[in-house]
Amino acid sequence: MAIFENAGGCIPNYLYSASAKKSLIQKGMASPASANGEGSKNFMIPAPSEPPKPKIEMYSAAFYAASGISGGLSTGITHSAVTPMDLVKCNMQALMATPESSRHSLIPSFLYSSSSKKSLVLEKMVASTSPANGGAPKGFLVPSPSEPGKIEMYSPAFYAACTAGGILSCGLTHMAVTPLDLVKCNMQIDPTKYKSISSGFGVLLKEQGLRGFFRGWVPTLLGYSAQGACKFGFYEFFKKYYSDIAGPEYAAKYKTLIYLAGSASAEVIADVALCPMEAVKVRVQTQPGFARGLSDGFPKFVKSEGALGLYKGIVPLWGRQIPYTMMKFASFETIVEMLYKHAIPTPKDQCSKSLQLGVSFAGGYVAGVFCAIVSHPADNLVSFLNNAKGATVGDAVKKLGLWGLFTRGLPLRIVMIGTLTGAQWGLYDAFKVFVGLPTTGGVAPAAPASKIPELAEA
Repeated sequence: MAIFENAGGCIPNYLYSASAKKSLIQKGMASPASANGEGSKNFMIPAPSEPPKPKIEMYSAAFYAASGISGGLSTGITHSAVTPMDLVKCNMQALMATPESSRHSLIPSFLYSSSSKKSLVLEKMVASTSPANGGAPKGFLVPSPSEPGKIEMYSPAFYAACTAGGILSCGLTHMAVTPLDLVKCNMQIDPTKYKSISSGFGVLLKEQGLRGFFRGWVPTLLGYSAQGACKFGFYEFFKKYYSDIAGPEYAAKYKTLIYLAGSASAEVIADVALCPMEAVKVRVQTQPGFARGLSDGFPKFVKSEGALGLYKGIVPLWGRQIPYTMMKFASFETIVEMLYKHAIPTPKDQCSKSLQLGVSFAGGYVAGVFCAIVSHPADNLVSFLNNAKGATVGDAVKKLGLWGLFTRGLPLRIVMIGTLTGAQWGLYDAFKVFVGLPTTGGVAPAAPASKIPELAEA
């Protein structure tokens, strides 16, 4: 029997089987060797081990299902990544296809209106400047921003461009700093293990390797792209809306309040879009073994916490993001205005586009430092609540302490948010310049709208 076990390695693979017939063949081939004393291992060639069977049989139903899933992922992700460029392309195609007769005339855009009162004003102004009345010829009129190649301010195309710029600025920048965000979240959750920035990176590298630094990048990209779209798009909308309510005089006088109100209103909507992805991201990043990413993490989270659990952290998220965004927009607008007034001798409209974008980045970076300090306590709360099942705000305050809420992970967050905010404003304004819009901030207020009724009365 021992000889047979040693000699088994010389039997060809096709004879290996559990059947009785092949078992007898094996024994028959083994017995002559044992009788002649040739049962040693030296002359025998070891039989190659059987190759492992694949988990999915080729060309089976499971094979085609896997191919369909991978194709759907590859196509969906790549096309969603180039959505901004597709949006710009479609708008350019639609603009070029617009007939000349449907475009606005050369009258400035702020005078366009469907009301009869403003129509009478326009008729009087055009009639008073016609050559028959001794006025100036029509050539003096400034072209309207709705001409080909331009986007009219506060038009649907303008808000669409701002939305696309917000997707690029927030989605790409937050995804790029995923390693910093990963270390920051773990420092907030487990400070004994992740004691500092350098040691935190060392622990992650040792335990998870280089791939671990970008764990949770998919929910980060999707969540903050949605947030950026709402944040920048609705900020431009609410800033114009509140300025119109206040009137030109009060809008110019209380412009900082307009910035604060517009950004707060936009962030309330933006956080509703962000919250589900933020909850999954924090759980994936701070609980090793919970999930590899969004595809398996999202259903696990919903199964564990319920659908409403995705919004468990919405109030702390508002507490973090609303002050952050108010500081981000109001301080940026103020800093950029101060830079153009006191640091740059050339008027903004005479500065090069590269200089204007540099001002946008600098103003955004300084604004980001203020943002990080103001919103950091709530950031600690969000990380704590999304990591601990069934935890409350009181539990977080009790465990972290007031000092811990304000300071734990703050230096890293200042570096991260400062760089992040500067890059966001730079990308956002770069996209606006690319589509023909001016950069944000430093623009003189428009002429008071109260002059139109005065002209109508004349």
